[in-house]
Amino acid sequence: MRASHTTRSARATTLATLAALAIPVSAHASFLPPELMDKAAMYLAWFVIIAVPIGGIVLFWLVHILPEKIAHKRHHPQRDAIQTLCLLSLVFGGLLWPIAWLWAYTKPVGYKMAYGTERHEDYYAEMAEKAQSGKMLREEARHLREELEAMEARGALPPKLRTLKDELARLRLEDAMEKAPASREGNA
Repeated sequence: MRASHTTRSARATTLATLAALAIPVSAHASFLPPELMDKAAMYLAWFVIIAVPIGGIVLFWLVHILPEKIAHKRHHPQRDAIQTLCLLSLVFGGLLWPIAWLWAYTKPVGYKMAYGTERHEDYYAEMAEKAQSGKMLREEARHLREELEAMEARGALPPKLRTLKDELARLRLEDAMEKAPASREGNA
C-alpha cells in the first residue's frame, strides 16, 4: 500500500512539473511590435473596405453573365433574350439568374418548330466563314447543307442563309469537278 501511494505522489509531482513547464514565462499578444501591428491592421482594413467589395461585385457580375456565355457557346437561337434576362437579373439582385441558366441549357424545341432551326444565325455566319476559308470538313458541310435544305423546305430560310446554301452548293460542285478529272485520269 505504501508503494502505490509513492507512485501516485511521483505521478502527481511529474504532472505538476510538466504543467509548470507548459505555462509560458511571458505572454505576447502578437508576433509583431505594436507600431507594425497598427500599420498591418490599417492596411488590412483598407483592403477589406476597397478590394473585397470590388471583388464581390466583379464575381457577382461574372456569375450573372455566365448563362449568356453558355448560350453563345451553344449557339442558342434565343441568345439575345437570355442576355437581356441576365442584365435584368443584375438589376433584380440575381433572382432571375437561375431562369437564365436553365434557359441557356434547354433545347429550343418550340423555336425549331417555328423557325426550322435550333441555332443562332451567328452559327451559320461562322460556318460560312469556315467554308470560304476551306477549313470546313466534308461531313460538316454535308450536315450544314442538309440543315439549310430542311429550313428551306419549311420556307424559313432568311436571305443570308440562302446565300450560304448557294455558296455550299457551289463549293460542292467545285469539289466534284476537281474529283472528276482526277478519276478520269486514273481510269485512262
